[in-house]
Parts: sequence; structure tokens; C-alpha cells
Amino acid sequence: MAKLYFKYGTMNSGKSIEILKVAHNYEEQGKPVVIMTSALDNRDEIGVVSSRIGMREQAVPIDAALNVFDYVAKLPEKPYCILIDEAQFLSKKNIYDFARVVDELNVPVMAFGLKNDFQNELFEGSKYLLLLADKIEEIKTICWFCSKKATMVLRTENNQPVYEGSQIQIGGNESYLPVCRKHWFKPEL
Repeated sequence: MAKLYFKYGTMNSGKSIEILKVAHNYEEQGKPVVIMTSALDNRDEIGVVSSRIGMREQAVPIDAALNVFDYVAKLPEKPYCILIDEAQFLSKKNIYDFARVVDELNVPVMAFGLKNDFQNELFEGSKYLLLLADKIEEIKTICWFCSKKATMVLRTENNQPVYEGSQIQIGGNESYLPVCRKHWFKPEL
């Protein structure tokens, strides 16, 4: 029985490397997978899942024009699994379509992404994954400033915390730090 999985974590928790590891394990057994990612993520290049340790794989970019249910339904070979990076950037429609992929096409979908943004608000994609996922799992990492579990993302600019602005600003370590609640309120910058 296929399921919709949501695996969330803060920045630097290893979400992308987990996708690449799962894809490798399936493909090593001759079982095809489909790797997808939000077209908004252009840190490396659009349509690529890459980890901070240098591993990368081509992926299908998901933009507003792509109907993901139709895309998967029309694939010449049914995949064993669909792996999604940067799922927080997906729309409500995308998430509902992935739920249909699970329910109607019987293909497991594993979505990886952030749960909350730098203002500690849910992303649209994350909100609907939390509502629809059959299984939700946290990928843990530690706070940038202490050894507590990181549960929030701190946006910085010129080494100063930023708590207002556009929800989506693509960036990495130069802009975002994984932090615990205490250090989200009072970072040690």
C-alpha cells in the first residue's frame, strides 16, 4: 500500500542527502524512481537536487504549469517511488495531486522540506503535507549556537537576525541558520 510521507527538518538537517541516498538504494536494485524539486530552488541550478557535501542528481522541476498527477500517470514505466526536494515551496494543488498519485496510482511519494519559515510560519506546501501525509517524520539536527535540537530557521543579513520580509528567499548558510527556540529569539551573532 503506497503512502504519502513528509520528512521535514531545518536547514542543514540532511534532507537532500537523504533523497539522494534513497534514490541510489532503489536504483541500485534496478527500481526506477522519479526525483522532483521545486523550480523555485535555483541555488545550484533549476531541476537539480544537490547536497552540501557535493552530491547531486537531475530532477524534474515543479512549477505552476506542471500537473504532477498527469506527469506521473503518463510516465512510460511506473516508478517505485517519487522523491521530492524543497516540498515547502509546492502549492496546495501540487500536494493534493501527489496525494492522488499515492491513492490512485499506488506510487509512494516521499516529500522532504522545511516545515516553518524564518518567521516561524508554515509554508503552503508544508501545511498541506502536514494535513494529508500518511506518515510524518522529523529529520533532526542541532542548533548552530548550542547542542539543543534545531527546530527553527534564523534568517541573517550582514550577520544580523532578520524577522520580517518575503517568505521565500533562496539561500544557504550565508542567509539561514538552524537554531533552537532560545537562539531564534536571542541569537549569539
